[in-house]
Amino acid sequence: MFMYGTIFNLDVKEGCEQELMANFDKLENPPGAVAFFLMKPDKMNSELIGVAVFESRDAYVKNANRPEQHQNFTNMMQYLTSEPAWNDGEYLIGKVS
Repeated sequence: MFMYGTIFNLDVKEGCEQELMANFDKLENPPGAVAFFLMKPDKMNSELIGVAVFESRDAYVKNANRPEQHQNFTNMMQYLTSEPAWNDGEYLIGKVS
């Protein structure tokens, strides 16, 4: 069975990057979560790339349907210029050292 999750792009409002990171940092890991990463690409000024990994597609979908997740999304949107671009799917290979 493969892990499941999403890779997403966040277009952050000018001056809001630190607040967005603080918002993510205070969130508790939802049930079934395996990993979360947030990257600032060298060649992008306002965009961040996030990676969320869950133990299964079922755990991912259950999290997406949690009222707490909707509230987290609503809170996150105050720091973004537009809704994130989501790319959901199975992780075929993954290693963390």
